[in-house]
Amino acid sequence: MLKNKILAVLSLITYFGFTITSVAQDTQHNHTHSHDHTHHAHENVAIAHHHVESSVSDNIPEQAKLVTGQGEFIFSWDKELTAAFPEGAREFEAGMHGGFNEDPETGIVYTGIPGYGLCSISPDLTKWSTIGTDSRLKDNIHGIVFFVHKGEKYLALAQEGKRVLVLTLDGKIVSEIVKPTGTEFKFEPANEFFASKDSNFGVTDVTYLNGTLYVAHGYSKGDFVMTIKEKGGKWSWGKLAWGGKGNNPGQFQTAHGIYAHEKHIFVANRAAGQVVKFTKKGKFVETFNDIPEGSLVCNLSYKAEHYFLNALSAIGEQKSAPVYVHTGDNLVSTIVPGDLDIPVLTNIHQVWPHVVNENGSKQLYILVHGWNKGKFAVLKMEK
Repeated sequence: MLKNKILAVLSLITYFGFTITSVAQDTQHNHTHSHDHTHHAHENVAIAHHHVESSVSDNIPEQAKLVTGQGEFIFSWDKELTAAFPEGAREFEAGMHGGFNEDPETGIVYTGIPGYGLCSISPDLTKWSTIGTDSRLKDNIHGIVFFVHKGEKYLALAQEGKRVLVLTLDGKIVSEIVKPTGTEFKFEPANEFFASKDSNFGVTDVTYLNGTLYVAHGYSKGDFVMTIKEKGGKWSWGKLAWGGKGNNPGQFQTAHGIYAHEKHIFVANRAAGQVVKFTKKGKFVETFNDIPEGSLVCNLSYKAEHYFLNALSAIGEQKSAPVYVHTGDNLVSTIVPGDLDIPVLTNIHQVWPHVVNENGSKQLYILVHGWNKGKFAVLKMEK
C-alpha cells in the first residue's frame, strides 16, 4: 500500500515538472522570436498562458523588461521607433556616421546617411524624409549642426576628406568650404600644416555659436579647432584656430565631436578620453571629471540639464560601447545599449537626446548611431 502511494506521488511530481518545463520552453521560444508578429506566434503565446493556468496555481512571472542605466536615467529599447528607420535606407545603414542635431523650435531632427542622403525626422520620431537633391548630400556626413544665423535657419555638414557644407533646410547649398591653403588663420601651427603638400582634410564635426561655425579637425596630424565666418551671404574660413596634437591643456588627441553650449565650446577629445571646455575664443577652461578610464569619448550634447556623452567602444566586459549621462561635474548614469539585446549594435559613433511631448507629458529618448557594422536605435527613458 505504501509503495503504491509513493509511486502515485512520483507520478504527480513528474507530471508537474514536465508541464512547467514545457511552459518555460514555450516562453523562451516566444522571447527569442519577439520580432515575429504572425498569427502563429500569437498562438504560441496563448498556448503558453493556457499551460500556466491549467498546470499550477502559482503564476510564473513574465520576463522583466530589459533596462540599462542608474538613478533617474534608466532606459529601454524602443523597437517601434527604431523600426521607423526608412526601408529604402536599410542597405546604407551600416555606413551611418552623421550623428544628429535638431531645430529646438520645431523638434525636427536632422541626420545624414551616406549613400542615401540628408534626412529629417519628425518630432515624434515616427517619420523620415529626405532633403534636397544635390549629390553632395549623399556623401558621408561625419557631423551636423542646425543653427539660426541672422534670422534664417541653416544646417552645416562636416564631410570628412571633402568639405563643410552650409545649406538651407530645403537642401539648397549656399556655401562649400574646402581644405584651407595655409594662409587663413592667425595660428601658425594650422597655417604650417595646411601649407604642407602632405596635409589632409580630416573634419569630423561642426557647431555654431554667435555667428561663427566651429569645426573639429581630428582625423589628421593637424588636430585643430578652426572657424568659419559669413560675409555677404557666403561662408569661408575665419582667422581663429587653436589646438594641435599633444597632451597639454588646449591640445588634442583626436578632436572628434564639437558642441556649443552656454557660450562655450566643448570638444570630445577622443583618444584622451576627455571632454574639454573652451571659451568661444579658444581659451582652455577645464576638462570634465569622472569619465571612466579608457572611454574613447566621441561626441556630446545637452538635454534635461545633463550632458550626454558616448564612448566609441566597450570597456572591459561591457556588451557595447557605453553612453554617459553627466552633470559637467560628475557621472550620474552609465547606459549600455548592449544590455538591451539590440542586434548588431556594439560600437557607437554618436547619440542625441530628444524630448517628445506625449499626452501632455515630456518623454526623453536617446537616438543612437552605431558604428563599424552600423545601426540606428532609439532608447526610451523609463518613468
